[in-house]
Amino acid sequence: MSLQYFPAVKPSAIALGTIFNHATELAVMTPLFGQTYKRAKASNSKEEFLKSQEATSTAVAWGSALVGSALQSYGVGALINATGTLSYKGSAYLGALIFAATSAPGFINSLLVEKQTLETIGVGALAKLVETVGLSVFLTWWGTRTGPFDYVNPNRGTPLSRNSFRAE
Repeated sequence: MSLQYFPAVKPSAIALGTIFNHATELAVMTPLFGQTYKRAKASNSKEEFLKSQEATSTAVAWGSALVGSALQSYGVGALINATGTLSYKGSAYLGALIFAATSAPGFINSLLVEKQTLETIGVGALAKLVETVGLSVFLTWWGTRTGPFDYVNPNRGTPLSRNSFRAE
């Protein structure tokens, strides 16, 4: 497997997208971390809390959320580059498609099968919309292309717009 098939994405876009996405996830996970912080203050010593299972699980959750945010930022940036998306409207559509493909089935399942409350589903859906649509619009604003002249040639097109059935 060669890395040349993976679209290049500007490293600063990945870093800023990771911060954006991680901040969104932390806003949703704040109640979990808030309870952990209260328990840490109530424990007798720092060493006692650091050795606890709760501190370990919190650190693992935070670290995996950070890695997931970085991977999602790269994926969205790569899709923006691969599709040749240049406008905010196009990036909002792309983010909505990502939301529909990744998150919407889970929310429909939560509503119809698990019978969760609409408030719970609504908060989760809003957070995922910000993570997908918001991230794609933010990355479009920042810029994801590594070179200033990527996708400028109208005869060349984007990788996904090359179609053997289209008249050139």
